[in-house]
Amino acid sequence: MVKLAKRITEHKWFQAFIIGVIVFAGVVVGVETYHQFYAEHHFIIHLLDQIILGIFTVEIVLKLIAKWPKPHHFFKDRWNIFDFVIVAACFIPMGESTAALIPVLRLVRILRVFRLVTALPRLQLIVGALLKSIPSMGYVVVLLGLHFYIFAAAAVFFFGANDPWHFGDLQRALLSLFRGVTLEDWTDLMYIQMYGSDHYGYNPEMDLWAQAHGFTRVSTAQPLLGALFFVSFIVSGAMVILNLFIGVIMSGMNEMQAEAENEAMAKRRASEKVTLEDEVHLIDGKLDEIRKALKVLNTRLGHGVPTGIGGPPPAPPG
Repeated sequence: MVKLAKRITEHKWFQAFIIGVIVFAGVVVGVETYHQFYAEHHFIIHLLDQIILGIFTVEIVLKLIAKWPKPHHFFKDRWNIFDFVIVAACFIPMGESTAALIPVLRLVRILRVFRLVTALPRLQLIVGALLKSIPSMGYVVVLLGLHFYIFAAAAVFFFGANDPWHFGDLQRALLSLFRGVTLEDWTDLMYIQMYGSDHYGYNPEMDLWAQAHGFTRVSTAQPLLGALFFVSFIVSGAMVILNLFIGVIMSGMNEMQAEAENEAMAKRRASEKVTLEDEVHLIDGKLDEIRKALKVLNTRLGHGVPTGIGGPPPAPPG
């Protein structure tokens, strides 16, 4: 029974079937967002949901049996824990007694789609790299926060009177700069400061808002300052600091890939019962073959004495 369960869970067709069920579960959750259609086909959708839950339950049971007589080893993998929690939470009925938990239970059913990560090793590698990069990302976030704060405070001083809608106070300046760093119409923010709010970007509704919130708008054109400020902010923010996130993630992905290769090698050693001493002997055998090949090659070249690994260097001619 244990061997059969292990053979089933490790078979590529079973894994492909589970991936298909996860995708189908996501489609069912998406269909439920169409309220009229869901009301008309409630019974069928509910039946499909129960079938999906049953398949996921059978999958968990088979994986636990495959780990017998140590089924607790199933929970050594954090992805298995995630799968178990998601499937177990789906058994909580949604009714009057659990009315307060209905939003959470619905979220859990949506998270079943995220099980696709556990079914695809490459996705696990990417998610693992993101999680591993979080500590390093903290320092990048601090640097980005300082960058935003300095530029936002400067923007309030430089452009607050000309453009209170975007830079009237610190929090609005931070939000406007965040819009700019995403490259969403950042040139509009720049042109308002370059040409003055009377000539670019303002309408009567903005003036009414400014008056209602105690701002007095004074149109001031600052062509040089506006251009230098926003170009330097976009270059340093969007094109330098944000790219640090990519660098940190790539570093985490390299670490995760190295760990995955080490784990795969360890599993291969365990399955083939190959010890580290056996590998050393295997490498020594390959080195002996290389030495013999070098000796033959040097002999054929007419030196008489082999060079390199196989022996001392040849004597100089003459």
